[in-house]
Amino acid sequence: MLQQLADDMTHVTRRGLLAGGAAAVALTTLSNPAVADSVPDSGPDGSHATPELRRLVTSTFRDKTSRNVDRFLAHFSRHLMTYTDGTLGSQFRTWQTLYDLFAQFMPGWPATGRSYPTRIIGDARSGIVLFTDSPELFGSELRIIAPIDFRDGKIVREVDYWDGRHFGAAATGKLRTPKDQFPTNFGEGTVGEQSPPVLRQITSALATAFAAGDAAGAAELFTVDAAFEDLTLHTTVVGQPAIRAFLSQSLDLLPYGPGTSIRHVVGGVQGGGYEWTRKGATVDHGIVAVELDRQARVSRLTTVWDGSLVDDATITAMLVASIER
Repeated sequence: MLQQLADDMTHVTRRGLLAGGAAAVALTTLSNPAVADSVPDSGPDGSHATPELRRLVTSTFRDKTSRNVDRFLAHFSRHLMTYTDGTLGSQFRTWQTLYDLFAQFMPGWPATGRSYPTRIIGDARSGIVLFTDSPELFGSELRIIAPIDFRDGKIVREVDYWDGRHFGAAATGKLRTPKDQFPTNFGEGTVGEQSPPVLRQITSALATAFAAGDAAGAAELFTVDAAFEDLTLHTTVVGQPAIRAFLSQSLDLLPYGPGTSIRHVVGGVQGGGYEWTRKGATVDHGIVAVELDRQARVSRLTTVWDGSLVDDATITAMLVASIER
């Protein structure tokens, strides 16, 4: 599928096409009759998002789906904008470069393809969108977690995080920016921290516990019936005792564990998440999304990182450590 698209659109590089698609699908809803039937009728879970954030996201989805470049890109700031594909390392630092990319390939999106949000977390200052990119677009399904910063209702920063193994480790490796050219700054310094103190406090406590390898301390931040999802490992653990056991056995092996630090926090009082880095590690960045209850305890955590950077034996070791005994 990627090769076919590349052949049809000779002016778009494969890396640019995939990166641009990832930027677009983070903010795409499907009003096209050809694809609407395959999109869940219930829409995304917005239970931990403000009405204004839901409106911003869904209106941008509507305009992207219409394949109108001008209306879609009108949702991005012309004055301050950074989009980064956190897995491939493709980066756009001006509105015009992103516009030019979409202007080249947007008319060629397949009518049967679909990209839709499954969860929205945060408020109109910043938030997280979890979304699915169907196989028709790039030949394999992508499930992406995107932190997004807004200013005056416009997108000023977005990063798309997804698992390269889910797309295909070999294919991802061919598209990834070489390590010595991979961006180390994802634009966080230009927007600053916009999340509320309560979210920064809980993400700081969680990240600190993870970085210290403190499984018990991290588990205490969760509700009794919390869910912990690692999309890369295809693992879901439910309940605080099970989460504590899972972290006790696997935290030292997980890339978001010891040695990590926070890159950027997004979200509101109902939840959001943080991007993490781990200097010198094979997997040196990723994202953790959280939903909070009324007492600011974590009721749901979802994380993704690029599993294509590690071998099968490493993934297997992480999975074995997650088995209850």
